[in-house]
Amino acid sequence: MEDIDAIAALQDPVRRRLYEYVAAQGHEVGRNEAAEAAGVARTLAAHHLDRLVEAGLLESGNRRLTGRSGPGAGRPAKVYTRTRTEHSVSLPARDYRTAAELLAEAAEEAGLDDGLRAAARHRGESLRGAAAPCAGLDQAIELLAARGYEPLVEAAQGEAGEAARVIRMRNCPFHAVAERFPPLVCGMNLALLEGLLGTDGPVRARMDARPGDCCVVVESTKNNND
Repeated sequence: MEDIDAIAALQDPVRRRLYEYVAAQGHEVGRNEAAEAAGVARTLAAHHLDRLVEAGLLESGNRRLTGRSGPGAGRPAKVYTRTRTEHSVSLPARDYRTAAELLAEAAEEAGLDDGLRAAARHRGESLRGAAAPCAGLDQAIELLAARGYEPLVEAAQGEAGEAARVIRMRNCPFHAVAERFPPLVCGMNLALLEGLLGTDGPVRARMDARPGDCCVVVESTKNNND
């Protein structure tokens, strides 16, 4: 019932806009920022943000938004981030996670990494269909967003030291299983995205694990900003 209650909390349109905004940011969000983004008063935003915390969809803390410390730095403000807890509802109840973990455990024990990556790459190619390899980072963002990866563009440095862009994913659709079997599942994830985006086009997927993000990043193969 807790998952149902959490998802039901998003039924309110203002609350949902606030949640979606906070979830899309790569940093802690204060009440003023969230209120401005949702187009509502600060007091109303504060009420709904705290309701989202109660529902387990957001986490809250306190931080000085000025970046200063000591006398005159101001009082800490309440800030919000999305919780890492997953919520899902299945009626009647289904337990696909246990099945996925059992299959991953069996594949790992049997040394089936290569076979799993081959199957994942083939699935990615099937999802792409007859379409050409991904044409650039903008198209990659659309494809990744449609698959639930929550892509976010970051500035990066290219191999020759030039300015570049890289796509990081703030959500891994396989997070729960990847936590238990990281080499197996992250390798599968990379192969899936290689098949989906293509390996002979202007973008490529590669491993670059960072805490809190998907283990795969996508970058341009060109010597420019795409």
